[in-house]
Amino acid sequence: MTRKQRRLTLIGLAGIVLASAVGLILFALSDGIAFFATPSEIAANPPAPDRRLRLGGLVETGSVVKDGPKISFAVTDGKAAVPVRYTGMLPDLFREGQGVVAEGKVDAAGNFQADTILAKHDETYMPKEVVEALKKSGEWRPEAEATGPEPKSVTR
Repeated sequence: MTRKQRRLTLIGLAGIVLASAVGLILFALSDGIAFFATPSEIAANPPAPDRRLRLGGLVETGSVVKDGPKISFAVTDGKAAVPVRYTGMLPDLFREGQGVVAEGKVDAAGNFQADTILAKHDETYMPKEVVEALKKSGEWRPEAEATGPEPKSVTR
């Protein structure tokens, strides 16, 4: 075997090992991948029952029902709504009319079985602790709830 043939054989073997390693990594990560879907997309094209995904939209007003640690509600995008079932503690920002992202799977009955709930807020959100601190310092303006605190000038 010439020197050139040995080098090509070594490069070929390294390529096979690298491709195998990448394939194994992608296979291992495939369980953790969750694609984002809206209620309209799920209603139009229901996913396979074992496929993980993230459902995003607004919590439909009047749909939240709590039964101990079990919570059921509907997520809507204004066109369609998907019923969601969840067991556990909800985030503090979770409420009707607010944005939410639920991660889980759609069952055979068409209910979304969530194992993680993430509540979203928009850019005008101000934490309760910040509002209380502003009130205590005398810097609170009632319109600050909608626009955020007024920036102060900094002198150096």
